[in-house]
Amino acid sequence: MDPNVLLPFLSTVLSFGFAVLVADQWLRRRQPYQLVWTLGLMWYGIGAGTELLGGALGWNETLYRLWYLFGAFGVAAYLGLGTVFLLNRTRFGYVVAFSVFAGGLFSILSAVARAREGDPASTGTVVTVVLLATGAAVVLALVTRLERRLVAPAAAVILGVASVTVAVLTLTAPVAAPGFHVDGTGVPTGTALPPDLRVLTPPFNIAGAFSLVFGAVYSAYIFMPKVRVLRVTGGPPVIGALGRAGAVVVNFFASLPSAWRALRAGELNSRVPATILIAIGGFIPGWTSGLNRFGVTWAFFLGELLGVIFIFIGFLVSIEVFSDVRLPFTRIVLRRRDRGAELR
Repeated sequence: MDPNVLLPFLSTVLSFGFAVLVADQWLRRRQPYQLVWTLGLMWYGIGAGTELLGGALGWNETLYRLWYLFGAFGVAAYLGLGTVFLLNRTRFGYVVAFSVFAGGLFSILSAVARAREGDPASTGTVVTVVLLATGAAVVLALVTRLERRLVAPAAAVILGVASVTVAVLTLTAPVAAPGFHVDGTGVPTGTALPPDLRVLTPPFNIAGAFSLVFGAVYSAYIFMPKVRVLRVTGGPPVIGALGRAGAVVVNFFASLPSAWRALRAGELNSRVPATILIAIGGFIPGWTSGLNRFGVTWAFFLGELLGVIFIFIGFLVSIEVFSDVRLPFTRIVLRRRDRGAELR
């Protein structure tokens, strides 16, 4: 079977199945991050579904617009927002603020790439994106400073307004004939869309992917045996928080040998391997999607599938996420898991 059909098919089925499990969990526990992750996984499934239909039946303008809307703008942003809700009472908001700001700066790089392709974006659009991303970052940093528990709701409002805006723009933007663009390997790219729309994607993707990946690393670090080789204390609110975030990354890698020994001894908290798998799952499609922008498209569908597989396995590994296996939206339990393992 054509891999351009098989890989999106597997991604679609797994994404929607995963979304059903998380939605069922949300109905039981009513945690906001579960609802947001459900949306992100649905966007994942819709994006992969457009690739499946495009590969199997042929692309058209409607599929192409939906692919770009959900894939380029929705998936990473909403999965990352779910992590922001999960870590809502920590200083993680500073990291989110920085990643949104960095996403705005990446729009400049995207504009440079479009210019090199001979299809430059307008200076006004690029400046507007950078200013809006900077403003959003300042708001998130201030909210983190003043009232941490409001960071996730604030991020949700910002993302909601931004999502409506890009949805209107994506569904109404002119698309070059024949209404879509796929490269020589059959992988869709954003080339048929106007450059002013394409430079809007970095704040969504950079902020979302960074929040998902670093949030998973941070969660793993909390529950793993720690080796602290770098300590950062004090400093201005934003700079100090970023310094502490850097220290977490350094200490995380320094602690991996101890975590491995604890895992082999059966003493490692289940959240550690679970969140490491989620971090890997968030990193892979971000990397392969980034390569897609530079014309390296062979890994795009594979990276998409591996991403959702790793995230799914990460959720299954975590006792705290799926404490039992049951038919979704029912009380029928198929298998109960050992709750005592939560302490290991």
